[in-house]
Amino acid sequence: MVAPPGLTSIQPGQVCKLKKALYGLKRAGQEWFAKLSSFFIFVGYTQFMNNYSLFINSFKGSFTTLLVYVDDIILAKNDKEEIDRVKEALFLFIFFI
Repeated sequence: MVAPPGLTSIQPGQVCKLKKALYGLKRAGQEWFAKLSSFFIFVGYTQFMNNYSLFINSFKGSFTTLLVYVDDIILAKNDKEEIDRVKEALFLFIFFI
């Protein structure tokens, strides 16, 4: 790995600390899921304790479930407008990562 351009204080044996997981590393998937699950919890979903990839939201008679599997998300809801709202929120989340 080469030091980024503009970094002039690198000395032999010195290393750079990564602040993000790189794609393809062992922890990249764990970091992605941690960020995604914290987003779901932030927007009001509850993480199911028996299956950590399942998120549930219940509000005024409507029920939403999100199931995350690797890089796919299954979204089930009994309200079309809520599905559109969740899809828009996910788009903004992914766009601003």
